[in-house]
Amino acid sequence: MKEIILIKNGELALKGLNRRTFEDMLVKNMRRRLDSAGKFKFTVAQSTIVAEPEEGADIDEAVARIEKVFGIAAFSRAAAVEKDMEVILKSAEEYLAPQLLSVRSFKVEAKRSDKKFPLNSPEICRETGGYLLRKFPHLVVDVHNPDMVVTVEIRDTHAYIHGKQIKGAGGMPTGSAGRAAVLISGGIDSPVAAYMMAKRGLELIAIHFASPPYTSERAEQKVHSLLKQVSKYSGRITLFVVPFTEIQELIKDNCPEDIFTVIMRRMMMRVAQIIAQKENSGALITGESVGQVASQTMPAIACTDAVCEMPVFRPLIGMDKDEVVAISRKIETFDISILPYEDCCTVFTPKHPKTRPTIDYVEECEKALEVDRLVDEAVKNTRFVLINAY
Repeated sequence: MKEIILIKNGELALKGLNRRTFEDMLVKNMRRRLDSAGKFKFTVAQSTIVAEPEEGADIDEAVARIEKVFGIAAFSRAAAVEKDMEVILKSAEEYLAPQLLSVRSFKVEAKRSDKKFPLNSPEICRETGGYLLRKFPHLVVDVHNPDMVVTVEIRDTHAYIHGKQIKGAGGMPTGSAGRAAVLISGGIDSPVAAYMMAKRGLELIAIHFASPPYTSERAEQKVHSLLKQVSKYSGRITLFVVPFTEIQELIKDNCPEDIFTVIMRRMMMRVAQIIAQKENSGALITGESVGQVASQTMPAIACTDAVCEMPVFRPLIGMDKDEVVAISRKIETFDISILPYEDCCTVFTPKHPKTRPTIDYVEECEKALEVDRLVDEAVKNTRFVLINAY
């Protein structure tokens, strides 16, 4: 009896002739994610992936990591055994004993993809259920609401026995939808936005704007910590850190205070676009939602988008703060986000920001700035660091 991980892909099962391409991408992501946990052999068949640990591999650590890999609907630790009913019964007793001893009711489900196996699915269920009832007399069968479901799968090469299924991260494999650049601050919203778009198959790069001495090294380290947490789901992320002090100071000195935030965001988008294009990214991602702050009213968003030549994804656009916080707690970024280290978005915040700016007005105000020079200098002096959780 050998313990393996039995992985069920979700949306990939709905793909047509290119499904294998998505499955190969998912396997590649898992292989990369599990690399430091040991070597695993992956086999793909019938919308299921079998991850078989080689000697010395840490299966407990592998399970913890696989739970966060996008593209997986559910998975189970399972026993792989010979396709012989006597072996299956004894292995079920031995392998599932810790789980069966902790519950009061169960039922058996069987899946027989190998039609040459002498028993059909109902017969496998009856044999297995009867055997387990004799071996664990405290149990009762409950086919409607059992404490535990025992599953026996008869496949091409082995029979697989497992109990509890673990819910996967869902979504699509990272990289299957292309690459995008997330504008990351130290707040609650942008890490959640990054997570949500990575779940749809986007490979991420991240862009952070730093304004020393107004922002500290701790503020940047906070961003590193946030991205490290997101990378448990998305895989490795390249972070680009843009020097933004000169741009913010010139906006403060030369532009009306009430429009400062909108002009600042327009400058961010210009810089981010160039970096994104250099890194073969097809879109920008932000953590904005409608009406949350003055810079996120519809007119303000329109002014920001006017400088963009690529799509801007705003996955939080219709969410309220409680919904965003709930996701941030789930992915364990919330406690990092609320650390008291300010980011550049809080520098020189106007007391009375203009909530309904027009593009003509904003463009007129920007004439006081050397926009092209400032953008070129910021891009030129950008540095990068690779963020990876494992």
